[in-house]
Amino acid sequence: MTQFKDLKLSSKLLKTLADKGYSTPTDIQREAIPLILEGRDIQGIAQTGSGKTGAFSIPMIENLSRSKQVVKAKRARALILTPTRELANQINGQVEIYSKGMNLSSAVIFGGDGPLNQVRKLATGVDLLIATPGRLLDFLQRGHIKLDELETFVLDEADRMLDMGFIKDIEKIIERLPKKRQTLFFSATMPKDISKLASTILTRPKIIEVSPPSTPVESIAQYLIHIDRVQKPKLLKKIINESVSESVIVFTRTKYGADRVCKHLMKAGIESSSIHSNRSQGAREKALAAFRNKKIKALVATDIAARGIDVDGISHVINYDVPLEAESYIHRIGRTARAGKSGVAYTFCDPAETKSLKAVEKLLGFKIKVNSDFEITEETDTIPPINNPGRKLRNPNLTKKKANKKSQKKVIKPKAPSKKRFSGKKKPTKS
Repeated sequence: MTQFKDLKLSSKLLKTLADKGYSTPTDIQREAIPLILEGRDIQGIAQTGSGKTGAFSIPMIENLSRSKQVVKAKRARALILTPTRELANQINGQVEIYSKGMNLSSAVIFGGDGPLNQVRKLATGVDLLIATPGRLLDFLQRGHIKLDELETFVLDEADRMLDMGFIKDIEKIIERLPKKRQTLFFSATMPKDISKLASTILTRPKIIEVSPPSTPVESIAQYLIHIDRVQKPKLLKKIINESVSESVIVFTRTKYGADRVCKHLMKAGIESSSIHSNRSQGAREKALAAFRNKKIKALVATDIAARGIDVDGISHVINYDVPLEAESYIHRIGRTARAGKSGVAYTFCDPAETKSLKAVEKLLGFKIKVNSDFEITEETDTIPPINNPGRKLRNPNLTKKKANKKSQKKVIKPKAPSKKRFSGKKKPTKS
């Protein structure tokens, strides 16, 4: 079995990895690290949780430490572009661990915080910059950072960048990069638009696909529960109270749905929080910190918000709604069964979601096992249907109420004006 010591890394970096308990690289790390050390461009297809952050950051740190190039003011030698603030912070945390004792500087910039401190960090230049597209493009346009001497460019979570509408920003950023550079391109899936982008920025890349993006972890027990939509809240509460031993992520299709489900769980005495794009960066970070520190048991999330969440000890994933895109199912259930542990994934499916379920099962190549262990005999909770597939959402507060006949005021129409009154003749005055 390949060990990190077999990958031609420096003794300093090997010691850092050993001190952190890392001895054996993951599949993506074993394949990518030697190629990146050689200076090759990489197109990596790997799921979140596969160790891809280490796959590009470990060899990149090694290459930067070997290079004799000195960082200049307002410059960066390496750039990691990632879609969200949460991911940027996670990557920066790992970079700080791997680069310990290597005499390399790093900085992370993202929106949602005041720019002043971030600008100050960039003033003298950094070896390694982790950034989100919007903030980086803003800084480039204002002259706070220049990328004309960049050695390595990493585009992480490329498919998620597409989902979040960042492709135009990324194209503008790429225009400012030097032609001669090393580019590392990573994505969990490879739709046509992402393949097209990869072909324009990579030079004779080595394609690494560790595992098919549509293959779930084998250690996840997957169950399907057919249930009417109005009974989903009661079933969710029952499963969490009776079966969830550690932490659970509940997935909904919409932001509205995430908030409604979270409110229902809190009402049932289950500590929970929701994360989605409508919540502020601070609120999302607070929710993730509470979930990571086991202060809350359930995290309710939408697909885009949950991508990249790296939290240990998630025993269950519950698909409150069947995802509209089949591949999202893979990303959802991949939140559990990490670090060699097993996990459980439940999917609730009402009759209106049958078409989406068939798409998921077609992608999987098998039918999900039906579970009938949880019977709902009590009256259903009074929670409005989430997402309302096939029908428009109706706000009960906006429905018109029929007026009570007794309370209706009688409208008296004015009579036609009297001709005598407006005849122009003055009435005779009494003497």
